[in-house]
Amino acid sequence: MDHKAEVAGHLNGNFVGDEFGPVSGGFLAKVTEGVVVFFDETLREIIRSPSVKLTAGERSTLTLFNVIIGNRFHWERKEDQTFQGDLIFRSRKDGTISAINEIPLEDYLTSVISSEMSAAAPMEFLKTHAILSRSWLLAALGRKKKTKETSLSAEKTTDGVVMRWYEQQHHDLFDVCGDDHCQRYQGITKIISKQAKEAVRETHGMVITYQNEICDARYSKCCGGITEEFDTAWDDKQVAYLASISDAPVSRQPIGTEEEASAWILSNPEAYCQKIDERLLESILPDFDRETKDFFRWRIEYSRKELEEILREKSGFDFGTIKEITALRRGPSGRISRMRIVGSKQSMVVGKELEIRRWLSRTHLYSSAFVVMIDEERFTFYGAGWGHGVGLCQIGAAVMANEGFSAEEILGRYFRGVEIRKIY
Repeated sequence: MDHKAEVAGHLNGNFVGDEFGPVSGGFLAKVTEGVVVFFDETLREIIRSPSVKLTAGERSTLTLFNVIIGNRFHWERKEDQTFQGDLIFRSRKDGTISAINEIPLEDYLTSVISSEMSAAAPMEFLKTHAILSRSWLLAALGRKKKTKETSLSAEKTTDGVVMRWYEQQHHDLFDVCGDDHCQRYQGITKIISKQAKEAVRETHGMVITYQNEICDARYSKCCGGITEEFDTAWDDKQVAYLASISDAPVSRQPIGTEEEASAWILSNPEAYCQKIDERLLESILPDFDRETKDFFRWRIEYSRKELEEILREKSGFDFGTIKEITALRRGPSGRISRMRIVGSKQSMVVGKELEIRRWLSRTHLYSSAFVVMIDEERFTFYGAGWGHGVGLCQIGAAVMANEGFSAEEILGRYFRGVEIRKIY
């Protein structure tokens, strides 16, 4: 879930360690000389070991303090989170500690769909997300088992070109993280209705498959009207069921030229993810996501000096005076996968989608579907959508569910040619 210098929290009920009796109440765990040291609420040392496991007693839960959510995104913050299941601490080679929550898969999914979106969202959307998230997780675990990879990113760098993308994620000490780079998992803190549990129960064991393989079911918050292709955000390959589609009742042509990109991004087209009012938004988005306004079409403005400072800080390159920012390659939704930055000191080509967003903001731009207007000392970015745009559009899917579409219809729309199968 997380790794930091130390972890503090509270055991709400009895927990038993492998080598020590029941403990409850406050705790502190940290790494000293390469091993985990676990203290009770009086700071009395209980055990030191490379790995410490606490097994939950009946109806016991645990709370971790100051968990970072939205790491490095614009909504980043800390919050206390409560979890079911067991707790494992493991030391890392860099002297930090990992806190790992061990929990049954279906219980994990109840938390995920309540953390990604609101547990008060329409039932058919929650069922959609349960199938979607189960598919993504099982596909990710299957890849990890096959490849044994632990890299969090991939990179192709030559002189003047940085192409970097971030895989969803192969972790060394645990299966998946609890933040947006994998799937949001915020314990039982966000489960505010019985609907989430019901959605997971009704879809128990169900996944989407393509040619008998479980789908790597990607999703993002708001596509902006057209979904994106896999290779815009990740490796240079086509994934048939992650093809670009129109997120609207009418079909649309993919973006092909800079003129089309500008016209698309500067317009306000009909789309499922655009048909949103405040009341519906409150029922489908968690409270911290509702702080993000105007995500379907957005605008951000920098002074020249501010943008040059951001680029120097985030890229590690000193461009000098920025003269030009040019899209070299866009996907069908208008998201840029390859961009040139020209400065007085040097020029660079950067990609892919997420790296572009990181270079151009102190956190991340909402998406890489943008056009730039330069007016003397100011750079104005006009953009579309929130996230990478590949696969399911969460807000679009929630609106479809609100309009009466079933989970099967929603999944069939965003993932073409797939089957829903019950595998256990």
